[in-house]
Amino acid sequence: MSTRSSELIGIRPHIPQAVLHPEMTQDEEFQNATLRPVIKLQNDLLLAAFRNYAVKHKGYFFELGLEKKLHYIENAIQKDIKFRNSLKGMVIGQFTLEEYERYITSSSSLNKRMMQMVVERLKDQVQLLETPSLV
Repeated sequence: MSTRSSELIGIRPHIPQAVLHPEMTQDEEFQNATLRPVIKLQNDLLLAAFRNYAVKHKGYFFELGLEKKLHYIENAIQKDIKFRNSLKGMVIGQFTLEEYERYITSSSSLNKRMMQMVVERLKDQVQLLETPSLV
């Protein structure tokens, strides 16, 4: 394993719930072994990116009630392809070369898993998106 790969893996948080089982599909294994730790590692960056997205879109998000905020998060990531690709890049950029090679063999299904996990993570932390940060 290259130095880059071992260093990337070394900085990822350990997620005890992300257990690997022999009966898992390859996509499930990739999700638990790679996507969960990378998305958790990138959490602050993903929050900042969403906050910036909301500010750039006239700050409308910050005026919404909770249910509408949750819908806004999901809608923004599903419909704004440029924003979705930016978020994907934040995650994929933390892959090792070996993980990237595995990712490209099933990128379509893994992208769906990845974006659903990002949506859920943002929704679970909607309270951290209450006020725009002055960055």
